Amino acid sequence: MTSSSPQLYHWFVRPKWFTKKYIHDQIQPRFAFNDKVVLDFGSGTGANCSMFKPLHYLGIDPDESRIHYARRSYPNYKFHVLENGKVPVDDKSVDYILIIAVLHHISSGEITEYMKEFKRVLKPDGNVIVMEPCMCQKKPLSNWFMNFYDNGEYIRNEEEYIQLFRQNEFSSQIINRFRKCLLYHELFFSASLK
Repeated sequence: MTSSSPQLYHWFVRPKWFTKKYIHDQIQPRFAFNDKVVLDFGSGTGANCSMFKPLHYLGIDPDESRIHYARRSYPNYKFHVLENGKVPVDDKSVDYILIIAVLHHISSGEITEYMKEFKRVLKPDGNVIVMEPCMCQKKPLSNWFMNFYDNGEYIRNEEEYIQLFRQNEFSSQIINRFRKCLLYHELFFSASLK
């Protein structure tokens, strides 16, 4: 996702105060996670695992060094390296799939392949929770900054994110649009199978 070491990323890009303010404080009041199975897709260094009970959490990421860092930092939680695009859980066993700042690093074609896995593992009444940087037509300075600063090559606008899910048989609901650190515009939405 970014080329920095997992430790530097955890300290400087996703410090605890930042994660709490811009991610946890957005998500926790809106969803009930008690005894719900959560798959953290693109979990990276594990910064979001503390929102959930260890027994019901699984973080997956293709970056082996970040997974090793997450295992050391959060030894009570489960983390796995994502290999060959296959999610290591049973069919229809997940209540929530958490996707935080991941999709803007993945091409639309790859996302379509992952969507097949999401549909396979998600329970019929399950939800995908998504938070991504978002291009805004009336915010050219922010758009320029995100493109310059962020390592993600696929920062999309709101309709493009929603369309990715719509094309893959999900219906989406916008939860919030907010600004992060002055120049980042974030889109927060949920998606469920139609």
